[in-house]
Amino acid sequence: MPADASPAPTTPADALPALIGERLRRARTERGLSLGALAAAAGVGKGSLSEIEHGARNPTLGTLYALSGALGLPLSWLLAERVGAQVASPGITARLLDAHADDAGTVEVYALRLEPGREHTSAAHGPGVVEHLVVTRGRARVGAAGAQVTLATGDATTWTSDTDHTYEALDAPADAVLVVRTPA
Repeated sequence: MPADASPAPTTPADALPALIGERLRRARTERGLSLGALAAAAGVGKGSLSEIEHGARNPTLGTLYALSGALGLPLSWLLAERVGAQVASPGITARLLDAHADDAGTVEVYALRLEPGREHTSAAHGPGVVEHLVVTRGRARVGAAGAQVTLATGDATTWTSDTDHTYEALDAPADAVLVVRTPA
């Protein structure tokens, strides 16, 4: 993880795309990747990636996870560890509550809002990444694809997220707290 991974203050929502773009461009160039190479590795269009890097496009949660995975970085690094930073994809919104990195790895804490009728599939994260989820309101089906569990308010589950995994509210919107542990 880059040296500037200490927690930072909140960022206005309108400043977040530019900040994400700056961080993406820096991480890509530090790794010696061309725009096309990162786009291909993440499964993102080259034009879309260029717009994201220039702060002209507000990326979805799914796109940011694909890019952070291709770069080998936690999502919170792309969000500059900005508490309150919020990203969404259809059916899911994630708001960063906390992020901490040390020699053992990174721990990220997100508040999730899941909307019914939309299953969100998250692509596999790096080796050894573990997710812990507690439903704080409603019911949801979550977990590794093919091994999802149904949880009600107060229920929790854990899975290794090195395979595709899904989140889906059942019946009504659901809220959850997600802790993602990424080893160093």
